[in-house]
Amino acid sequence: MEEYTELLQKAYSKLPKKITTKERFEVPKVAGHIQGNKTIISNFSQICDTFQREPSHLLKYLQRELATPASIDGPRLVLGRKISSDLINNKIQQYANDFVICSECKKPDTKLVKEGKFLFIKCSACGAKHPVKSRI
Repeated sequence: MEEYTELLQKAYSKLPKKITTKERFEVPKVAGHIQGNKTIISNFSQICDTFQREPSHLLKYLQRELATPASIDGPRLVLGRKISSDLINNKIQQYANDFVICSECKKPDTKLVKEGKFLFIKCSACGAKHPVKSRI
């Protein structure tokens, strides 16, 4: 039995000290470039797929928050002026907090439901339903 515990200690000593944890849902970072006076986000459709939201909804939000005209060009988003990726990433994180992540259980398994004039976030994981704080 002592031999087993020695081997076990030896195995534990060879394991890496830092164990990385990865969440099931991470807000994606934008990938793109600046071309002339325009900013092009090449992974816009993947961001929308991750959020499980319509591209037009996220487009409208980014247009309002960044105060710039924009258009969807296939899987890309073309913004009408030069914008830093940090600012775009902050706005996408804010969108996720306002329109995607449940405020009760903090999971992204939500759907947007419109009832009358009001927009609600309905969580599929915990069943919570709460109004959206932001307006588009």
